[in-house]
Amino acid sequence: MLKILFSPAENKKNGGNEEKKELFGAHNSREVILNEYNSIIQCADMQKIKELFGLKKESDCAPYIVDIFDTPLMSAIERYDGVAYDSLDFASLGKEAKEYLRKNTLIFSNLYGPLLGGDTIVNYKVKQGNSIGRYAPEKFYKERFSYQLDLYLANSDILDLRAGYYDKFYDLKKPHTTLKFLKDGKVVSHWAKAYRGLVLRAVALNNISSLDAFMRMEIETLYVKEILKKGLRTEVVYDIR
Repeated sequence: MLKILFSPAENKKNGGNEEKKELFGAHNSREVILNEYNSIIQCADMQKIKELFGLKKESDCAPYIVDIFDTPLMSAIERYDGVAYDSLDFASLGKEAKEYLRKNTLIFSNLYGPLLGGDTIVNYKVKQGNSIGRYAPEKFYKERFSYQLDLYLANSDILDLRAGYYDKFYDLKKPHTTLKFLKDGKVVSHWAKAYRGLVLRAVALNNISSLDAFMRMEIETLYVKEILKKGLRTEVVYDIR
């Protein structure tokens, strides 16, 4: 089966009505960093809270100052709300495509670490690159989850749609495919998020089960310019037209 590695988003939808479930890996160490996060937001030290969230105004912090162990839950693939997720437009997908994304998308969260799309999480705030108290999330999760990810991905094809920062959470040790997007001959940077979301949407709609099937799939406005191979990585370069 094809597994797709994906990034989270700074913004998230509020609310949620899903039940708590066991998260990817069922790893007890995740509770350590969740407890650290919760203790910071419950400590009433607004300077620490603003630094963690990457926010300047106390009023902007208010929605996130809650007990994360007693807060509404929503699946990760629905919770995140940014450029990539706007392009994915999960809500408009059919039942089968939604289930595909819940089962086959791995999202690398700054708070929770690796999550399946269907894992249920709270509305939280951690600025990318920030430590959570004593812990740097990318190091914390790389040390504790890499072996489990190796096992989980061992028999799957891998499409890596993560933004570069999230490579820090996990190094792939088997063949995988990444994407690059060009517009008028120039590499697209920020808006690459939107095209990753479009690709993820197309993959779900077409129920893609392998990289071979992915390479045969046509995606509107994206045309394969070249395919580059280096070591374990195959990079598909798209022209945007």
